[in-house]
Formats: sequence, C-alpha cells, structure tokens
Amino acid sequence: MKHLLKLLDWSKEEILETLDLADKLKAEKKAGIKHHILEGKTLGMIFEKSSTRTRVSFEVGMFDLGGAALFLSSKDLQIGRGEPVEDTARVLSRFLDGIMIRTFDQEEVESLAKYGSIPIINGLTDFCHPCQVLADLQTIREYKGSLEGKKLCYIGDGNNMANSLIVGGIKTGMSVAIACPKEYQPDAEIMKWAKENGDFICTDNILEAAKGSDVLYTDVWASMGQEGEAEERKKIFKDYQINDSVVEVSNEGVMVLHCLPAHRGEEITAKVLEEHASEIFDEAENRLHAQKAVLVKCMAD
Repeated sequence: MKHLLKLLDWSKEEILETLDLADKLKAEKKAGIKHHILEGKTLGMIFEKSSTRTRVSFEVGMFDLGGAALFLSSKDLQIGRGEPVEDTARVLSRFLDGIMIRTFDQEEVESLAKYGSIPIINGLTDFCHPCQVLADLQTIREYKGSLEGKKLCYIGDGNNMANSLIVGGIKTGMSVAIACPKEYQPDAEIMKWAKENGDFICTDNILEAAKGSDVLYTDVWASMGQEGEAEERKKIFKDYQINDSVVEVSNEGVMVLHCLPAHRGEEITAKVLEEHASEIFDEAENRLHAQKAVLVKCMAD
C-alpha cells in the first residue's frame, strides 16, 4: 500500500515515474483513449479547507479512471464534531479504497495513514502541497524538456508551497532559490535537508534569488486560515512580487508559474501573469493529469 503524505517520503525515481505516467495519461485523454484503471474503486475526499482545483481535478480524475469520488465536508462528518481521526480512519477504511484529505494539520494526514488500512493522499496541509508540486514539475518538464540542472526561484511567503517546491525541485535535480522576508522563511527542517541534499539558497534579496532562473514561482501572501493577517502581510510582502524587474534578471525564456488563485497587483503583476498565462493555466490543467497518476500509483492493484 502506497501513500502520498509528503514528497520527502518519495524517492526521485518514484517522482519521475509518476510524472511519466501523468504525461502518458494526459496524452491518452487528449487522444480520446479511455483508461479505466480504477474501475469499481471509490475515493473519499475530505475537505476541511475549501478548494477549486483540488476538488474538481480529483473528482474528474476518478471519473476518468473509471472510479467514483465522494465529497466529504468536515462539516458533515463526525470528525468535524470531535471524533478522533484514528476512529475516522478505521471506519472509512471499511467503506472506501482511498482517501484524499485537504486540511490544516500535517499530523492529521499522518494519523489517517497510521490508523487506516487504505492509501492516503495529501491534498494540502499547512506544511506541504505535494499534488500541486507534481503538477508544477510536469509543467516545467513540458516547457523546458527536462528538470535536471534548471533553476527554480520562489518568491513570497515561505509556506506549504515553498516547502514542497524545495523538496520536489531538489529531488529532481533542480537548484532552488527562495526569496522571502527573514521572519517568513520555509520550514527549518526542510531548509536543513535542502542544504544537505542539493543546490539551495534562501535570502531576502529578491533579485539575487531570481538571477539566472529558468522558472519563477509565487503564491498569495496570505493563505487560507491567515485572512486576519492579510493587511499586515501586504505591508511586509509588498516588494516580494514577480514583476518586469524580476523577469529581466532571469534567464531568457523564463517561465512563470502560480498555483492560483492569484491576486494581481500583489504577488504578481497583471502584466506578467497575462504574458505567462499559457504556462500558468497549463499548470492548472496538469493538476488533473498529475493527480490521476498519483491515484493510479496509490490505488491500483
């Protein structure tokens, strides 16, 4: 039985195999080839955080693969009323073939895997967002031909996206630069791992981080659950924006990615976003194909 709890748990080979499968499934879908690999199987999707791309891509993905998906809001489950996660895991394991959960605490995802007896897929936590980064890596490879030796620069809050991009980038041979305020750096253990395992820097100097980049990446300044900090964060992050000046110090042909939703005029200018819209919305589409590959890797017999 295989889980996707965080990319740290997966080897380079497992990540690249998943990207290869995502490419294959994408090509087959566009060619009209059906691939009912998960026929008769059911995925439970627990949402404690709202979603557009995660919900739609997993639900459509299970349909494409011949299975079914159940939307399970935490408001409608006993877990939302205090039932221990270990009990929820054991009960749902009797009904379902897999669980995708989008929640706040990474420990909740780990506990589902510990106490359940079916594959668990992390659809997002405050610690990491592995499914998004697999789609990002698929998109970079489509545009750049390879990942090895490319430079990825992330600008903004050192949040779950930064944590997962560091791990996914370094594991696939990319160099990774993070530009963020000193008080908002990525997870300390992730950065320690990165420095020991790859080419990595974290700085508050935006242009230094972006120089020579092949890929620029950003995310909103205030994530879900941080709405009360939004105005204060606007002041702190006002200079941490992908704009023409950042693009100019990057390599020619730099691609720009954003996990969406985007706040134009904050973390990215409207001009840059529109100039790179094809990349950003290919990235969004690849959530479907990358997650179908994850579903097959975790749930196929």
